[in-house]
Amino acid sequence: MKINLLLRSARKHINGWTIASVIGAVVVLLPIFYVLSGLFRSPNENWSNVKQFLLVDYILGSAKLVLFTSFFAGIIGVLLAWLIVCYKFPLRNFYRWALVLPLAIPPYIAAYTYSSMTGYTGIIQSTLRNRFDIVLPPGTIEIMSDRGAIFVLTLFLFPYIFMLTRVFLESQSASFIENARLLGHKPLSVLFRVILPLARPAIIAGIMLVIFEVLGDYGVANYFGVQTVSTAIFQTWFGMYDVQSAMKLAAWLMLGVISLFILERLLRRNRRYGSTTRRSNLLKPQPLKGIAAWGATIFCTVIFVLAFLAPILQLLAWSIRYGSTVLRADFIDLIVNTLKGATIGTAIILLIALLAARAARMFDSPFMQALTRLLSAGYSIPGAIVAIGVLAVFIALDDWLAPLYQVMGKEAGALVLSLSLVMLITGYVIRFMATGYSALEAGYEKLPRAYSEVSRTLGRSSFATFLRVELPLIKGALLSGFVLTFVEIIKELPLTLLLRPFNYNTLSTRAYQYATDERVFDAALPSLLLILIGLVSVLFILKSERK
Repeated sequence: MKINLLLRSARKHINGWTIASVIGAVVVLLPIFYVLSGLFRSPNENWSNVKQFLLVDYILGSAKLVLFTSFFAGIIGVLLAWLIVCYKFPLRNFYRWALVLPLAIPPYIAAYTYSSMTGYTGIIQSTLRNRFDIVLPPGTIEIMSDRGAIFVLTLFLFPYIFMLTRVFLESQSASFIENARLLGHKPLSVLFRVILPLARPAIIAGIMLVIFEVLGDYGVANYFGVQTVSTAIFQTWFGMYDVQSAMKLAAWLMLGVISLFILERLLRRNRRYGSTTRRSNLLKPQPLKGIAAWGATIFCTVIFVLAFLAPILQLLAWSIRYGSTVLRADFIDLIVNTLKGATIGTAIILLIALLAARAARMFDSPFMQALTRLLSAGYSIPGAIVAIGVLAVFIALDDWLAPLYQVMGKEAGALVLSLSLVMLITGYVIRFMATGYSALEAGYEKLPRAYSEVSRTLGRSSFATFLRVELPLIKGALLSGFVLTFVEIIKELPLTLLLRPFNYNTLSTRAYQYATDERVFDAALPSLLLILIGLVSVLFILKSERK
C-alpha cells in the first residue's frame, strides 16, 4: 500500500515541467560540484609552490578588500538611507533614486577612469597646476594601490546596501521610529538604537551582496595590482597554464563563499524582525533646517558626484575626443558579439527559469523549493569559479566525445566544445540563472492561483492554461527578467575573459584590454556604451520599486 502511495505521489509530481527543472539544476550544479571536487585531488608541483609561498598573501588580499569595502560601503549606504527615509532636505527626492545609478557603472571601468583622472597628467592634477599653480607631492591622490581598490569598490557597490536598507525602512511600520522620537530620543540615538537593529536583515543582505561582488572581482584588483584569490586564479591559469591548480584555488574560494552563507544563517538563527503591530503607516520624514539641511544635501551630492557624475563626464569627454580612433571595422563585431552572446544566454536562462517557476507553482513541495533554490546558486558564486567548473566539465566532455570527433574527421585530442561559444553561454546560464528566475518567481507570486484552477476546471490542459492564461499575465515579469539578465551578461568580465572562444571579444573584454594596455582614452567609448546599457537595468529596478 505504501509503495502504491509513493508511486502515485511520484506520478503526480513528475512531469515535463519538473523533469526540465531537474535538468536545469543539474546543468547549474555539475560544474560547481566539479570545482569542489578539486579539494580532494592530489596536488601537483605548482600547487605546492602556490600554497607555500603565495596562498596566504592571496587570502589576506581578498580578506582586506572584503573587510574594508563592506565596512565603508555599509557606513555610506546606511547613512544615506537614514537621511533619505527620515528627513526632508533640498534635492531629497532626486537623490532618492539618483543614488542607485552607480550600479550601472562596472567597477573595473571606474577603476581605470579614476586612475587616469587622479594621475599626474589627469584632469585633477593638471587643473591644479595650470589654473591654480598648485603642485601636489608625488603620490598624493594617485590610487594605484589596495587603498584605491577599496575606494573604487566602496563607491560603486554601496548602492546595494543603500537600496535594500531604504526600501526596508520605507516599507516597515513607522511606529518604532515615531515612538522613539516621542520618547525624546535624538536623531543619532534613533539611528543606533532603533534603525540599525530594525534594518539589520536588509543591511546584512546588502553587505553580503557587496562581499560576493568583491570576492568575484577581477578587473579592479588586477588593474590596481592587488593580490586576491580571483586574480590568482587568472595568473595560475594563464601564467602557469595550470588548470588543476586554478581549480584548487577556485575550490578554496568557493569554500569561503559557502562558509559566509553558513555564518550569515547562524547569525540570524532564532531571530525575528517582524512588526508586532498591524499598523503599516509610512514614515513621515521630518524637515531639516539651516546647516543640517544643507549638510545632508552636500553629503548626498559629494557621493553622487564621486560615484556617478564625475566618471560619466570624464568618459563622455574622452569618447567625444578620442572615440573616432576605435570606430574601426571590428567595432561592429564587438557589438554583434556582445548582443549575440547576451541574447542567446538570456533566452536559455528565461526558458529554464520559466519551466522551473511553473513547476514550483504547480507543485508546492519541499523538493521543488530546494530545486529552485539550487537553480539560483550560481549568482552568489564568483565568475572565476563558475568558469573553472565549466571549463573542466567541457574538457571532460571533449575527452568522452573524442571517438565521435575522429569519425567526423577531427584530429585525435581535438577540443571542439571547449573552444566554442557553447561553453561561454553555459557559463552565463549558470552564473545568471538567479536573475531570470527571481523575476519570474515574483511574477507568479502576484498571479492568483484561482485563474489557473478555473482554466483547468473548464477543461483546458496544463499547457493550454499556461499559454492562454498564465503567460499573458506574467509577460511583465518576463520582460523584466529579460532586461535584467541581458544587462548582467553584457557587463560580466571575469567569466567572459576565461571562457570566450579564441579571438572572440565583447565590449567588456575590449574595454578592459584597452585599459590594461594603457589605452585608457580608447576604452572610453565601449565603456560608455556598457554604462548606458547598465542604466536600462537600473531604471527597470527603480520602475519595479515604484510599482
